[in-house]
Amino acid sequence: MRYHRTIEGVFVKRPNRFIAQVLIDGKEETVHVKNTGRCKELLVPGVKVILEDCVHNPNRKTRYSLIAVWKGAMLVNMDSQIPNAVVFEALKNGKIKGFEDISYLKREVTYGKSRYDIYFESKEQKGFIEIKGVTLENNGVSMFPDAPTERGTKHVLEMIEAVKEGYRGALFFLIQMKKPDVFRPNWQMDRAFSESVKLAKENGVEILAYDSIVSENSITIDKPVKIDFSHEVNHRDRCLD
Repeated sequence: MRYHRTIEGVFVKRPNRFIAQVLIDGKEETVHVKNTGRCKELLVPGVKVILEDCVHNPNRKTRYSLIAVWKGAMLVNMDSQIPNAVVFEALKNGKIKGFEDISYLKREVTYGKSRYDIYFESKEQKGFIEIKGVTLENNGVSMFPDAPTERGTKHVLEMIEAVKEGYRGALFFLIQMKKPDVFRPNWQMDRAFSESVKLAKENGVEILAYDSIVSENSITIDKPVKIDFSHEVNHRDRCLD
C-alpha cells in the first residue's frame, strides 16, 4: 500500500489520542494521529515522524496525519487503518501461505455479534479473518496489544464459535515493521486477550503473524514470523510493564 504524498517532521507532544503537535520545517503544527493506541514507546519527544499530506482533502480539520515513526534505525508504520488493506491485498495476490486458492473476498462482514475484517471463500471452505496491527516491539520481540482490549478478546472468542460451526477462522497479526523475529501475545498488558488467543489456537483457529517492509510512503507484507505463546516474564518483557 502506498501513500500519495508524505513529509518528515519532529514529534513534540500528544495532547490526546487523536492529535499530536509536530514540527514541520521548524513550525509547530497540529496533526491527526492515525492510531488511538498508547504508542508511548514510539511517540517520544524529539523523534522523527512521517506524515501523510492530505492537502487534497479540503474537509479535514488538520492537513497532516501521523503515519510512521523512526525507532532508532527502524521505521514503524503506526497507521491503524492500513493493516486491513495490506492483508486484503496480500490475500488477493495469493501471498499468504495456505490461503492461495481463495475465490471470493469481502471486507467487514458481521457474524454473530462481531464484525470481522475479512470474509473469504475457497473451493472447499468459507471463513473469517480478524486482523490486528502490531506496533509494539522490544529487543526483537513484537507484542499485541499495547493496551487492554475487551473488544479484541470478544472477537477472538466469537471466532472460536465460528470454527466450531464449521467455518475456517484465522487471527492475523500484521507487524508494522521489519526488525522483530518473534511475535508474542502481551500477557503482562492484557492477560484475558492473551488467554483467548491461546484458547483459539487450541480450538482450531489459525494464528498468523507476518512482518512488513516499511518505507516513508509505503507498507508491504513480507514474511511469516515465529509465534511464541509462552507467558513467562523475562527481562525483555519487564521493561514494557
